[in-house]
Amino acid sequence: MNRTTFKYVTAAGVMAAFCACGDDSGSTSDAVVTPSQVSNPCSPYTVFHAGRILDLAAGEYWVLDEASLQTAGVGDVYDKDGKKLEGYRYSLEGDIVSIFDPEELVVSASMQTLLRCDVNATIDPYTGEVIKSSESSVPVESSGAVNPGSSAAVNPGSSTAVNPGSSTDSGDPTSSGAVNPGSSGSVVPGSSADVVPESSSSEDPDLDENGFPTLESYGDPPAEYTKDILSNGKTGWSSRYWDACKPHCSIRENVDASSEEAYIAGRMTARNCNVHDVEIPTFVLSSNVSIYYLGYEGTPSACTKGDATGSFTCTDMAPIQVTENLSYGYVAAPGAQFGGGCGKCFHLQFNGGNHANDVKETHKALKGKHMIVMASNIGYDVEAGQYDMLVPGGGVGAFNALSTQIGVPASGLGANGGGFLTECQSSLGWDNTVEAYQQCVIKKCDEVFKDWPNLLRGCHWFAEWYMAADNPTYNWEEVECPQYLIDHYTTTINTSKENNYKQQADWSTYKKGDALDTLHCWREGVNPRDPNGGPGCDP
Repeated sequence: MNRTTFKYVTAAGVMAAFCACGDDSGSTSDAVVTPSQVSNPCSPYTVFHAGRILDLAAGEYWVLDEASLQTAGVGDVYDKDGKKLEGYRYSLEGDIVSIFDPEELVVSASMQTLLRCDVNATIDPYTGEVIKSSESSVPVESSGAVNPGSSAAVNPGSSTAVNPGSSTDSGDPTSSGAVNPGSSGSVVPGSSADVVPESSSSEDPDLDENGFPTLESYGDPPAEYTKDILSNGKTGWSSRYWDACKPHCSIRENVDASSEEAYIAGRMTARNCNVHDVEIPTFVLSSNVSIYYLGYEGTPSACTKGDATGSFTCTDMAPIQVTENLSYGYVAAPGAQFGGGCGKCFHLQFNGGNHANDVKETHKALKGKHMIVMASNIGYDVEAGQYDMLVPGGGVGAFNALSTQIGVPASGLGANGGGFLTECQSSLGWDNTVEAYQQCVIKKCDEVFKDWPNLLRGCHWFAEWYMAADNPTYNWEEVECPQYLIDHYTTTINTSKENNYKQQADWSTYKKGDALDTLHCWREGVNPRDPNGGPGCDP
């Protein structure tokens, strides 16, 4: 990880904008940020010394140590890796904080604009490496609204500000839910993007094998998730698939990144993982980034690359039973033209019908049950009221990264459309018993997903809770999202709409906790690496 010292000039207390190549911030240190931290303003930052955060954007920030200020009257300044910036100091006069390098004033800003965070990590004093991080960091006496992913003092309208450009990844057409490239992903007041009604039952919840809070730790689900909506007049139906492709909502162009506030409010981007099911960035610097062009591109979908080096759906997005009558899951939802959009949630209550009016005992057995589903994919081929559900063993559809990930040929994944159940229907007949279909599907689940616990869980869920129902119908409504779905959806790496992460040719080698390579670029006159301040990029 490269550390860059930024040099500012001041004019009436306003910093001159600098050019930092990147599109996705978030903590780039080795500290682990848990999903429960996403809504915490301090969660994008690894804090080694309690104090105020000066966010420099592009994943860089300084921490103004308050302890040293209290003891010496002049405060120390640390970078995001917990290393003291030698020669730098800050002072406080009234409400104005001023930061100096050895030669001059670097920047001044109102203390009211700087987020105050407590320590949430410690370092090995000999190596400087992170050895511990807390599962949550609670900001205190934070005064004023804070934009955690942008500089507290940079003037974004400055003539030196850089147009970040557009991503070279205009959309990934490689999933059963085709991309809607025109979807803004904007947040609608009162929609599911608003405040979540459900919270963890513990300040320090137990973690599951994937590093997330356990389902039980979230407490009882809201009563609205199981209220009767069978007479509300809004009907639809559910298809199913699991192609393992990068989720469309992991693509920056499919969410609202018009401002930092909009990006955060819209739940940022959906997580994606590498072939080993380790979360990786959803977007990084464009491969052709330079001092003249700043843009971003998505980590490429494994369905596009056709090999193990790209990004996949994280397996913990498989559906899960909450109660005997309620489950959570993810779907490819209608595009914005039908009221859909990334990060929105919908309540489904199954009404005992079938999309083709071919009602079986499986559909009747599912009647009355409820699901809360969250949109992680968006598609033109999904009509109003249709939600294409992510179900392991549900069929890969038009694209198949699942074979690459788990090492099972397409012929072993069931029917291309419909998966294991369709294959079981073909062998058992189209009107057999619920139990016969369940047993057949479960056998195939156990054979194919025995080494993939999340996929095995989701496949069993389809047979056991979902009653192996084929394209069932339901009544639906939009609701606020449960925190469980938010936590498993929201990236813990791309926590800002900007970053300075470099693209990697092969993401399969990335391991949890690895530092991400970065790149910084500077305009003429502001390059701290050049005595004359000339332009350039720092690899």
